This record gives sequence, structure tokens and C-alpha cells, in this order.
Amino acid sequence: STMFLVGLSGGIASGKSTVVAVLRELGCAVIDADVIARQVVQPHSKAYQQILQHFGTEIILENGEINREALGNIIFSQPEKRRLLNSITHPEILKEMLKQILKYFVLGYRYVILDIPLLFETRGLTRFMKYTVLVYCDPPTQLARLMKRSGLGAAEAEARLSSQLPLDEKREWATHVIDNSGDREGTRRQVLRLHARLEDSLHFLWARLAVGTAVAGLGGLAFLLLRHFIS
Repeated sequence: STMFLVGLSGGIASGKSTVVAVLRELGCAVIDADVIARQVVQPHSKAYQQILQHFGTEIILENGEINREALGNIIFSQPEKRRLLNSITHPEILKEMLKQILKYFVLGYRYVILDIPLLFETRGLTRFMKYTVLVYCDPPTQLARLMKRSGLGAAEAEARLSSQLPLDEKREWATHVIDNSGDREGTRRQVLRLHARLEDSLHFLWARLAVGTAVAGLGGLAFLLLRHFIS
């Protein structure tokens, strides 16, 4: 096998979804950590039943789904509740991620992209990646895009950006950078070059994803993803 893992991340309004769309067009295997974190707490799932048992029906919306805002208020103010939630969701997130990685391994993919918004915040995760990719854009462009996309004023948009690690800091940690400060076509060309380089690589890393080791590396992922959704 020559399969290896590539961690993909960015920042709010940096254009990561644009890059992911191009990668999917190219037929790349992409595992979306956001999607998994939501899936494992859907109604009737194992994690959902446990959350309902420990946190009560007051965190359930009329449609049966979990009220992330209500749950967030509980876990952010009560560390013991946060640890409890982590103990419920971590194993399910890990199980699904490994299941999808194994599927792509069996299918013979050269590499698998793990789309993790908080990849660089959870520094332990990067040890499992052969390469890490940051979708970058310059700060003024990022601010303007966020204001346009969300309808926020400058002060509100700047406050949201300041709650994340600056892209310039993440840029120093990434092995590859996609600069999305320009137009879509320029970004697409960069993604095509990156894909060609990854396809030519002969490195592999899948064997390092043994469950025991991965548990340690993925320790804080579920909570950070939940916090990402709530904020």
C-alpha cells in the first residue's frame, strides 16, 4: 500500500469549501470531520441516547435533534459535563473516521484528505498526517469576505476572526499552502498542482492509525468540533 493521510484546514471565510469542491471534482477521497461530528449525535444514534440520558430532554429541540446552543451552555460552564460529553462522543467520532479511512484504503486510494477545521488547534492530530494543507487568504480579504457572507459589521467580524488562530500563524505549520486571496481560477490551478504532487508521492502512513494511538491523538477533537458548531 502507498496510501497516506493529508490534513486540510483553513479559517473562517478563507475558502476551504472552494478547495474541497475542486478536490471532490478530481475524485479525491475527502473525509469531513464536521459531518461526522454531526452524524454521531443524530437521533436514535448510540451517542444521542447517552447524551439524552445524562443531559435530559431540555436540550432536545421539537424536531428531536440536539439543541447545540443549550448543550454548549452546559458544557462550557461545567467542566465535568464537558468531560462526560467527550467520553460519549470521542469513541463514536473516532470509530467513524477510522471506518472511512479503512474504506478508502481497501479501495486503493493513493491518499485520503481529512477535512478538519481545527486541525492546527488540535496539534496532536498533525502527527498522523504525511502532509498538512492550509487554505489561506490575506487578513483584509478574509475580513471583507466574512462581512459580505455573514452580513456582519467590521467590529463583529473582527471579533469572530480573533477567536481563531490567525492564518499567518497556521501558515508556518502547514507543509502546503493554497493561497485563496485571488480569484477562483487561481485557486483551482493551485489545487490541481497540489493534487498532481500528492499523486506522485510514494509515502504512506496508514499503519500509524492503530486505534490505541489514534485515541490519544484525537483526544480533544469532538469537543473542539462541537464548540466550532456552536460558535
